[in-house]
Amino acid sequence: MNKSFGLNIVNRMDRLPFSSIHKKVIIALSIAYFFEFSDLNTFSYASPKLVSEWHLPLSVIATINSSAFFGMFLGASLGGLLGDKVGRKKSIILSLIGLSVFSALNALSWSVWSLMIFRFVTGMATSSLLVNANTYIIEFFPKATRGKYQGIAVAIGITGIPITGWVSRYLIPLADWGWRLVFVWGALGIFALFLIVKLFELPRWYEIKGHTRKAKETIEKIEAIVRKEKGFLRGPESESFNYAVGKGKVADIFKRPYVGRTIILISVWIFQTIAFYGFGSWVPTLLVKQGINLEDSLVYSTLITIGAPLGSLLGAAIADRFERKANIIFSCFFIAASVILYGITLNPVMIVVFGFLINFIERTFSSNLYTYTSELYGTEVRSFGQGLAYGIGRFSNVLGPFCISLIYTSSGYLTVFIFIAICWIASGLVVFFGPRTSKRSLEEINGLESKTANAEMNVPSGSPRNV
Repeated sequence: MNKSFGLNIVNRMDRLPFSSIHKKVIIALSIAYFFEFSDLNTFSYASPKLVSEWHLPLSVIATINSSAFFGMFLGASLGGLLGDKVGRKKSIILSLIGLSVFSALNALSWSVWSLMIFRFVTGMATSSLLVNANTYIIEFFPKATRGKYQGIAVAIGITGIPITGWVSRYLIPLADWGWRLVFVWGALGIFALFLIVKLFELPRWYEIKGHTRKAKETIEKIEAIVRKEKGFLRGPESESFNYAVGKGKVADIFKRPYVGRTIILISVWIFQTIAFYGFGSWVPTLLVKQGINLEDSLVYSTLITIGAPLGSLLGAAIADRFERKANIIFSCFFIAASVILYGITLNPVMIVVFGFLINFIERTFSSNLYTYTSELYGTEVRSFGQGLAYGIGRFSNVLGPFCISLIYTSSGYLTVFIFIAICWIASGLVVFFGPRTSKRSLEEINGLESKTANAEMNVPSGSPRNV
């Protein structure tokens, strides 16, 4: 792998003021996020109707749902690898097409096996889309604001969950086949392609792949657009880091400097996934088991989820104001305390209050974790590294529900929430060992910064390199 000084793309991108080109990225990827988050819930909305129409036992429904999560594991890993190999933009386009096409095929399912296969591939596409959209935002926005805009995109996208629930409420009762329309709704994300195809491939990716001419052309086009809007564009800082030109190998994330980070991220995504889905998936059932009627249980669960989009906005607000890993650690301990308080009360008001706080801070946590996960890898392996960590986390949810069920039957209601709280505490403790990332360039975080760079380059301050 050859290391040298390049086009100073990092500093040139970091000094760009917010402009229409940034707005287009946020709008395009927020729509993609919207349908990615929507798909996480389309099957749960459709499954009650499937149970009655196809006369399916709950075990079959669980198997179909597990196939989607296994697809997410493979999709995140393989989609991340694709993003590193062929580019972020192209991978986003392919993933969005896959999500939309197979969501539509879900609507045409004729048997359990066909639906299981379509859910599996849809799961692959959704996680691939998420991983590459995360990477795109992290590499496009300046170091001082990348966490903020990642959070904003997630906050907009996550409204897909309650909106899809509202849409499903009206579509499913229309007819016996109304559940199929929920998947047609999920396929509408295809229209985001009209915006995504207009985005630039990332010049940082071009440069790391050795496509210097394309990198140069792209960064100059971006600068020209911003300069036309703002009228003036200050020169970037002098290049102070080495960049690595090479293909990037799968094995690289298990070598220094990434191996420790890979262990940290895989661990936190496993703990987070078990804790998050353990709470969200089991709350209605556990409340009913404690004597609260189903109707009230569903009302409480709905009120609790209102905290999610608000939490994402808080995550965006604090992402760059405070150190990112500190935000994550604090969020983990706050959620753990709220989970315990939730578990020791059956008072309706307290259930809603603590449940709301759990969902609120969890989304603050996750919006920061998306950013943090992307930051801990170099450009050559960024999509694959975060994809593998995210994917293994999703795969753990195949076993997570069995753990919750076993704990409940053997030790009781409160023990479930103690277990979930321990998972959140473990997440915070693991992240403690990760590096700082806020307001640092991606190259600095990943050990490419060179303190002797300027001396080695011997480039005067007025050189064209600094323009």
